[in-house]
Amino acid sequence: MAKRAKTTQSSATVTKKIVGAAKDVHRKINQSKSPTMTTPVRSLKNVKYKGNTGYFELMGKSKLRTLTVRTVKTFAQTLKMMSLAKQLVDSDDMATKREAYYISKNWGKAGFSDQPESDTIMEDVEAMFAVNREQLRFTPEEKGGAVAGRLVVIDSDHRGRKLEIDCTGFGSGAYSIPVEVEKLKFKSKAKFVLAIETAGMFQRLVKYDYWDKANCILISMGGVPTRSCRRFIRRLTDELKIPVYAFVDGDPYGYFNIYRTLKAGSGNAAHLNQFFCVPSVSFLGVTPQDIKTYDLPTHPLKEVDIKRAKDALRNDPFVKHHKPWQQAINLMLKMGVRVEQQAFAKHGLDFVVNEYLPDKLSSRKKFLP
Repeated sequence: MAKRAKTTQSSATVTKKIVGAAKDVHRKINQSKSPTMTTPVRSLKNVKYKGNTGYFELMGKSKLRTLTVRTVKTFAQTLKMMSLAKQLVDSDDMATKREAYYISKNWGKAGFSDQPESDTIMEDVEAMFAVNREQLRFTPEEKGGAVAGRLVVIDSDHRGRKLEIDCTGFGSGAYSIPVEVEKLKFKSKAKFVLAIETAGMFQRLVKYDYWDKANCILISMGGVPTRSCRRFIRRLTDELKIPVYAFVDGDPYGYFNIYRTLKAGSGNAAHLNQFFCVPSVSFLGVTPQDIKTYDLPTHPLKEVDIKRAKDALRNDPFVKHHKPWQQAINLMLKMGVRVEQQAFAKHGLDFVVNEYLPDKLSSRKKFLP
């Protein structure tokens, strides 16, 4: 089980880091020196994976941004983003990533031409100070995920009143994971957490009351899980001491972009993986072997699938560490097909609830790492 990690740093600490970096730039300019900023290189080429830690960790590569004629705009954008973050922290306010992009329209020539440009600078600032963007008061637009099952979430409203939210009481709906999950507390006697890729499969399991039959907690990741979703699942494992199983599509995107990101993190966010990944999660399915075992309908691998799979075999530290994953990927490439979670409907809409999941859960030692 991964060690408990806390993402929260005090507002004073965050402000101190921003002011310190700004003062360093100011000092170098006064000394007629070229100011610089250093950020870690955020890619798979600059991470290492160890089984005992269970997540991608940064290696030593960093990029040095020096103020020159060519870099003046990027340098100015970085300073303006730092300034905006300080304003938000000092005023205890927040801005969505989209709002931050539009705020930059007041920055003259330092404004961003599109949001991906804005997001990149925001991530650079985040990495520079080794804090997550929520601590800088920048929040994502997307939802954090959905929860149903044997879990009571203890939250509080803006007046500080404690709220107990029973995730069994949403009928055909579900509890939505908030952006900020650090202050939440949990009560549960569930046996495990099942993290599900697609909203459709999540709804299927909710409709058939699978959480009641299996005494578990269901979480819809809605594709690649957001940071808040990953942090929520991580906190569940830390607090409740129960296992987490992942149930995603049987394709390279599901394996690497979704499952691997949940378990080990990503190269792009390696400076924060220790907080947002869930090293204890294991892979329930859908595996290439499941296609054979359950006679599932498939689709041919696309060129992008083949490229993603081969790149993982060559370059992904997580895959290179785990031979079972190498074997699974090679089997998938040999078969030349991918499979969706919904393919089980071939055998009936209740097959995944009454046959597949009970069958797989009876052989947990065979789960992929």
